[in-house]
Amino acid sequence: MTTQISELPFNVLADELERVRANTPLVHVLTNEVVQCFTANTLLAMGASPAMVVAKEEVADFAAIADALLINVGTVYAERLEAMNLAIAAANAAGTPWVLDPVAVGVLPYRTAAAKAMLTQQPAAIRGNGSEIIALAGGLGGGKGVDSTASSTSALEAAIALAQETGAIVAVTGAIDYITDGEQTWSVELGHPLMTKVVGTGCALSAVVAAFLADAPNRLNAVAAACALMALAGERAVECSDGPGTFVAPFLDALAIIHPAQLRQAAL
Repeated sequence: MTTQISELPFNVLADELERVRANTPLVHVLTNEVVQCFTANTLLAMGASPAMVVAKEEVADFAAIADALLINVGTVYAERLEAMNLAIAAANAAGTPWVLDPVAVGVLPYRTAAAKAMLTQQPAAIRGNGSEIIALAGGLGGGKGVDSTASSTSALEAAIALAQETGAIVAVTGAIDYITDGEQTWSVELGHPLMTKVVGTGCALSAVVAAFLADAPNRLNAVAAACALMALAGERAVECSDGPGTFVAPFLDALAIIHPAQLRQAAL
């Protein structure tokens, strides 16, 4: 099973980033409790507006007024899962795109069953590592805790199948990111291994995917641009950091500083 694979052009990233910053989307974030602050700062730095509304009594009302919703099962438990399903139902009723981040799916049965049930609720996008995407697609993804034991390249066929099955844009991230709608696939060959040593970069990426999906005329381009922006900011941050401890500040700065005009110039 193959699709046409092309590297995402910088001018597509430029156009998508310009659109997002002009709209300042309100992103409703139900995410891993470990990464909420980093995720919020990431969204603010790149030009979106985050809100971490998590109470089951409030999530449906807020999902209906947000521009996009992130569902991340990293620290899922019964009350949080109830809130997530309420938010998804409200988002769907309001036509709000939502993103599924299936953290550690395939490793533990509770979260795996929860995430697979969510696949029937029309996610606009799914963003995961190789093991998570393989497991969601029905294979044996493995995984070592939240880390992948499968490369993004080895998970590409599973990503394509998952996109075709669900209608979602599927982003499988790793050394190379692949973003597919089941027919066309963008690749993003940016980023740096140091990003895997900082808690929350993947979870924050899924929130950025949600931000880019808000009012997106082309969802495939939007998700691919989100992946490219985060990877490019990571590359730039590594240039002025000594390791994981000094990575976060220049990473947030890079997200804020990257300008569409610079990206268009780089595309020439």
